[in-house]
Formats: sequence, structure tokens, C-alpha cells
Amino acid sequence: MSTEQPNNPLHGLKLAKILDDLVEHYGWDGLDQRIKINCFHSNPTVKSSLKFLRKTQWARDKVERLYLSTKFKSND
Repeated sequence: MSTEQPNNPLHGLKLAKILDDLVEHYGWDGLDQRIKINCFHSNPTVKSSLKFLRKTQWARDKVERLYLSTKFKSND
């Protein structure tokens, strides 16, 4: 199964790990400034954010793009 997406940098990463890393890097306020979704603004928790992101593809796409840009920017 790992051959299905050999060039996908997100392959094998769980959404919870991505969110944990972003919260650690930016904090909830920083995430809210970068991605305007209510789960980052109003009483944010990892559990409620994961529930929303798993149901809402456009929001998950934004989180994944931010993660990738943060990861590759910090490696430069």
C-alpha cells in the first residue's frame, strides 16, 4: 500500500499528528489567524478540531497545506 503514494509527503501521517505539530508551532491564536475556521477560534481543542476536519475536506486541505509550507519553510 505504501507504493500508492510514494511522493506524497503526508502519506503515513495522521491528522492528529499534523494538528498537534501546528498547535505546538503556532498556538491556537496563530492557527486562527492563518486559517479562519471556527474550531480554531471558539474554545479550540484538538478533539473538536479533529472532528470538524475529518468531516470537512476543504478545511483539512488548508490545514495540510499550512503544515507542508511550515515544514518545508522551517527546513530551509
